[in-house]
Amino acid sequence: MTPPADEPPRPRRSDATRAAILRAARERFGADGYERATIRAIAAEARIDPSMVMRYFGSKESLFAAAAVFDLRLPELASLPRARIGEVLVAHFLDRWEEDETMAALLRAAVTQPAAADRLRDIFTDQLVPALRTLVGGAPEDLAARAGMVAAQMLGLALTRYVLPLPAVAGMSREAIVRCVAPTIQRYVMGRPERAAG
Repeated sequence: MTPPADEPPRPRRSDATRAAILRAARERFGADGYERATIRAIAAEARIDPSMVMRYFGSKESLFAAAAVFDLRLPELASLPRARIGEVLVAHFLDRWEEDETMAALLRAAVTQPAAADRLRDIFTDQLVPALRTLVGGAPEDLAARAGMVAAQMLGLALTRYVLPLPAVAGMSREAIVRCVAPTIQRYVMGRPERAAG
């Protein structure tokens, strides 16, 4: 039976089930981390049979990629002193990595799982490129190159500090990390675009 035109359509049961699985997955991945979270625990949280999780998402990796939601919460770059962009961005990324385990879990999964790698790429592309556009403008390929280099630097830092910790990097103070990395990020963001220079 079709609802009257003035009533919104009722959500399908499958949509409600999928949403319940995603809520449960975010809860379990957030609490337990990627490795310890299990399909069985996620299904129990969603109050469904584990087979339903697999039916909707196919694998733990695909579920994690769908469930991972991460807001970089980038500052308003255009309102910052231009000379401090690199410093502010490095400190900001350190804060985000340390206060939310989702990104570290996603980075661990992305090393071997294409779906997680796609999700991580989307996070940086969808959030970092627009933030840089407000600051430096430029052609889309220039912005993509700048954002790509910032992401490469920050993901490499996260990998060696939080995921596969190298003692020399993991043991550095935040202040030392900012001093070392900020000039590079500053050059990527504010320097002459390499694509245009070539």
